[in-house]
Amino acid sequence: MGNVRVIARLDIKGPNLVKGIHLEGLRVLGKPEEFAKYYYENGADELFYQDVVASLYERNSLQDIVTRTARQSFIPLTVGGGIRTLDDIRETLRAGADKVAINTQAIKTPSFIQEAARKFGSSTIVVALEVIRTGGKFLCYTDCGREHTGVDALQWAARVEELGAGEILLTSVDREGTGTGFDLELIREVSRLVNIPVIAHGGMGNGQHAVEVVHAGASALAAASVFHYDHLQRAHRQQGAHEGEGNVEFLKSGRGFGAIQPANIPEIKSALYSAGIPCRFTSTSSR
Repeated sequence: MGNVRVIARLDIKGPNLVKGIHLEGLRVLGKPEEFAKYYYENGADELFYQDVVASLYERNSLQDIVTRTARQSFIPLTVGGGIRTLDDIRETLRAGADKVAINTQAIKTPSFIQEAARKFGSSTIVVALEVIRTGGKFLCYTDCGREHTGVDALQWAARVEELGAGEILLTSVDREGTGTGFDLELIREVSRLVNIPVIAHGGMGNGQHAVEVVHAGASALAAASVFHYDHLQRAHRQQGAHEGEGNVEFLKSGRGFGAIQPANIPEIKSALYSAGIPCRFTSTSSR
């Protein structure tokens, strides 16, 4: 087993970092570049930016944010949302992204995966699967889990590998934002079917969940809430930090974070390391 990657996912709407549950009910948290810089400095292996309204408006508007992030965070950056053409991919890479994630266009036109992989290389192309358990099956959705496609997720995962995708970003919409743990059955089934890396996303609430999903077959894990809430707590303990930014009154409300136990990236990596799972530690991530 190679090093397991820990990826910070940042969902973006306009200029703002947002977070919801089941990819809905979005709460503004602050400026994505500031969070991204913090995660980079604290040992994230990669960053993932998702434009959560790109499908709605049929465009990706993250180029400026991507460029600013690439100037200060020297780890791989994947960008998803609204990528429908080879020109979209080219412009996103020019802005500073290392990889792109495609979902809607991949399902509409599967040959787009093949064309993109041939043009830019398989290692540049991530296919995102937004999966909901429906009638006892795992089915793919688009537009942040809102649009039903009828596509079987397990069959589609195998197909995207055949078409040349370099990685699969596998999101359980049912678990996303809940902190109740990854859908381990979904991860096992997809990991069993494909040989390309599977990035598990949706449901991480603590370090033990990270250990469980790697044992289920994931090559990497992507998380948002557990990292964002930890960062916000730390920032708000510093006078003036993030003052006036974001709908973060919940930090002062005493209501807590449900099942989520806020943790930083070094703490998640420590949990992996303690379980005998290899991961990359740096001088920043070990503190």
